[in-house]
Amino acid sequence: MKTRTSTPAVPARDFPPNGRPGRLRSLLRGSRLRGARRSIGLFRDEDGFTTVGVALALLITLSLVFTSAQVYRVSSASADVQDVADAVALAAENEVAEFMIVVRVCDAVVLSLSLTSAVATGLGVAALCTPATAAASEVLLDAARKVVQARDSFADKAVAGLNRLQKALPFLATANAASVASANDGGAMGASYLGLAVLVPADGEELSLGTVEGAEDLVGEAEREAGDIKRAAAEAEEAAQEANACKERAFRRDCGDAPGYCMYERASTLAGLAGADNPRYASVDAWSFSVALDRARAYYARRLASEEPEGASVEDRARSALRQRFYAYASDEVGRGYVHESAESFDALFPHLPKNTAEMRETTLYTEAVYPTTSDGAGQTVAHAWPGCPEAAGAAGAMSIAQMEAEGCPACPACGFTAASMGKVAAASTSIENGFEYHYEAVAQAADDYRKARAELDPLAAEVKGRAGGLLDGCLDVLRRAADMRIDAAPPGRFGAVAFAANANAAAASTGFASGFVREAGELGARAAVSAATLLAEPSDEGKNVVSSLLDGLRERGGAATGALGVVLDCWSGLLGAYLEGQEAVQGAVERAVDALPFASASGLGSWAAGAFEKVAGALGLEPAKLDALKPVLVNSAHAAAADDASFTARFLAVKAQAVAHPLASTDLFSSVVTAAEAAAVEGIAGLDGTIEIASVRLFGDGGPAIPITIALPQAARDAAADFASGVADGVRSVYAQVTGVRAWE
Repeated sequence: MKTRTSTPAVPARDFPPNGRPGRLRSLLRGSRLRGARRSIGLFRDEDGFTTVGVALALLITLSLVFTSAQVYRVSSASADVQDVADAVALAAENEVAEFMIVVRVCDAVVLSLSLTSAVATGLGVAALCTPATAAASEVLLDAARKVVQARDSFADKAVAGLNRLQKALPFLATANAASVASANDGGAMGASYLGLAVLVPADGEELSLGTVEGAEDLVGEAEREAGDIKRAAAEAEEAAQEANACKERAFRRDCGDAPGYCMYERASTLAGLAGADNPRYASVDAWSFSVALDRARAYYARRLASEEPEGASVEDRARSALRQRFYAYASDEVGRGYVHESAESFDALFPHLPKNTAEMRETTLYTEAVYPTTSDGAGQTVAHAWPGCPEAAGAAGAMSIAQMEAEGCPACPACGFTAASMGKVAAASTSIENGFEYHYEAVAQAADDYRKARAELDPLAAEVKGRAGGLLDGCLDVLRRAADMRIDAAPPGRFGAVAFAANANAAAASTGFASGFVREAGELGARAAVSAATLLAEPSDEGKNVVSSLLDGLRERGGAATGALGVVLDCWSGLLGAYLEGQEAVQGAVERAVDALPFASASGLGSWAAGAFEKVAGALGLEPAKLDALKPVLVNSAHAAAADDASFTARFLAVKAQAVAHPLASTDLFSSVVTAAEAAAVEGIAGLDGTIEIASVRLFGDGGPAIPITIALPQAARDAAADFASGVADGVRSVYAQVTGVRAWE
């Protein structure tokens, strides 16, 4: 309760000198006002902030907050249909991306089968070149023919299956689009979405396939040549075995028997040869006949240079002189020897040294006139072993051993020189194994035998190489033409997909967010939107990894086989990787196949053929396929539609242009475009079930393993009825009929 206080009287003397009391009244008035403000502090303070003002401010703020939230929710709910339309477009175009993966897998199978047929043919030709693999060649060539047939059969079925699948793409895109749209149902506003998509273009180009000419003809030619190649290879193998035995024998007599008696050991012991003049080889594979010939040259040169009498007697000096004559002769003889050897031919001369008097008479040792002569007391001519013979003093001439025997000259009483004297020089060392000439003669004989065997072998090997080499060159031609038989596709939707989405559920604006601060103001009606997507090739390993995983599945289902068929099956498994890795996979598959067959042979023709075929495969130079990942991305719908000149896209572009220019003019525009999309989707529905088998691979005919390539349809497509697309289109049209205007399409 307010109280009033009295003010005491003020003495007159307290007034100002001018006698004016105004200042006092002003002070009194101010005092009363301040007292009044203090008395009502419960409702307001000195700054004017009141309880009622606070309450009103709070109410206004809350109203604004809830109103803003409601506006945001309404705007978000209205905009969600565009997000759904974007998702629908991406889902539709994703079906096209998956179709292209199937195309790539089928293309990889066709390429790998073409390569496998050529490789199997090459392996069959190489197998003809050695008796050890000749039996496998028939199996390999037969397998090559069956692989060619399997490739042709698979290619025809794959093209037909892919054509069926691409005709179904519009429906599959529609089904997947509707499934994605319905997956967004619900939420705070209780949305119920319908989605429809149409591919641009709606029709794909008919798939076709080139042919690889010559693959089966090459197999036939190899089969016709097989008999002659086998015969020549078998005869060459026999000759090669004989030649190799001769070479092995020569190797052992030269240095292979060390540390036992052999040319190497005798040269070291008798002449002190070492190092490069007297090398030792551990294997006949590294040794050649020229090693023995060079060793003999070094040996006789050393013996000639170091020859000395074993004693001071005339007999010792005479034998030393004759040995010196023999070493000089032997050095000249081995000096004119030669060895000419290559993979295709062999020619050698190992001069034979005399090992007795009879053989000595066939040499220049018998005919050379180098022996000094004198006359005895009876007037007969006497020949001496060397000029230093005590009886040769005053020698007036010289004669040969042949002249000495022809004239019946008596032997020298001092040195006892006769024809047998020279014949005995090499007789001992040639007849027993502790003589160098004994082993040299064995090598020389082995060289003669080896030359004869090679004379038989080389023409046969040349025949085999000529026939087989021509066939292997044909394999390279077939391998190079394999790139012509490839599958390429231009499917529906290659330019993009246009999607339509509609929210069929009309809900109160306050749904899920009722508040007393915002007055109920009707409901949020049906909404619709358009979007588009296209495929973008992105450089990454994703596309390669997807195809790789599918091809790995084909390898695992390829079954198991043994022997030559197992080699072909393993080869196909490796060549599937050629689609991804190119030449590296081809080379690896061929090398593994070659290693799996026993190509080693005495003639070397098996190794030659294997190496020649590996060179053929290496000359292919196959590049891996371009496997960029195809990913759907959002684009302006006009860009997607403008890439095609079909009736739907023309209608769509016209409708879009009219809607942008006159957004409130008509509700029939949207419906007309949806009707065109419906027609494109319904066309691909007929005959579809849960899966589509593209083709089946049968490498070895009906009796071989069957490897099907089957495409499982999306669940939405499996569940869809024949009137699915029409039902979705009707729903979209009915929703749009409720809309009185359209915002500009993006």
